[in-house]
Amino acid sequence: MYPQDYRYTKDHEWIRVEGDRGRVGITDYAQKQLGDVVFLELPEVGRFVKAGEQFGTVESVKAVSELYSPVGGEVVEVNAGLAAKPETINQDPHGEAWMIVLKIADPAEVGALLDAAAYDALVASEAK
Repeated sequence: MYPQDYRYTKDHEWIRVEGDRGRVGITDYAQKQLGDVVFLELPEVGRFVKAGEQFGTVESVKAVSELYSPVGGEVVEVNAGLAAKPETINQDPHGEAWMIVLKIADPAEVGALLDAAAYDALVASEAK
């Protein structure tokens, strides 16, 4: 269910590494927990975030949740289309609903994240 070439956090964010950059979003599990997404707050391009640091918020009809960076790096791109269509997060969380692109500061941080099998096991344990 979860893309094999992505890495995952225990906070339900994903990162797809593309060279020295990483595309970041939230998982299908996270969007299902949130319900219908109605608003998103993302950082400015040029901001530097540390691994585990909050980079934005996502608001649904149920709650407001913080978004945490899987790795440290500089925000080099923001998915501006999500501001106009936040419901894309519910429709395509692992594709069109990417949130930011980071220029990864330390590639070793990616290795500390969960692979798809480990993330699937985490989700299974939380669903009980």
